[in-house]
Amino acid sequence: MIAGPLDDIDRRIIAILQADGRRAYSQIAEDLGIPASSVRYRVQRLEDTGVLQIVGIANPLTIGFDRLAMIGMRVRPGSAHEVCRALRELPETSYVVMTAGQYDIMVEVICRDTDHFTDLLNRRMHLIDGVVSTDSFFVLEVHKLAYGWGVGGVETGLLDVPDVGSNGGMDQRAPR
Repeated sequence: MIAGPLDDIDRRIIAILQADGRRAYSQIAEDLGIPASSVRYRVQRLEDTGVLQIVGIANPLTIGFDRLAMIGMRVRPGSAHEVCRALRELPETSYVVMTAGQYDIMVEVICRDTDHFTDLLNRRMHLIDGVVSTDSFFVLEVHKLAYGWGVGGVETGLLDVPDVGSNGGMDQRAPR
């Protein structure tokens, strides 16, 4: 479903929820000077149209996933959309994008261990019709993981939202 144009209130709601997805609708309503029912309606509309998704983000390295990797894929000309559709169905993929440049597609995967990664790559990804070649890049450390980019025309620094730290995202490195 495609959303219509976003107004300033929609943008401000999105910015607030990007900073704190658990913020109560009543608090958002108070911040924006509108009824909580309006916030509830707008959030539901934004979710229904695919503009907004509210999820809990766990640090995969702390919950039993030891292998994060980016995979650059080259695909047969004309097959990128079909390959992307197949990749997004794999539970291990967290990010699938069509790109311009050296790779046709970039994929982020999260696996339990090296055996899991090997199985995913060799027994499932390489067998997707259209995949020509892959290059894998293991993630050694995550220094920034942020999902709160600016929402056109909204200065997020002016909003009364909890501080997410000076790095603007989740630092997944273990304390040293």
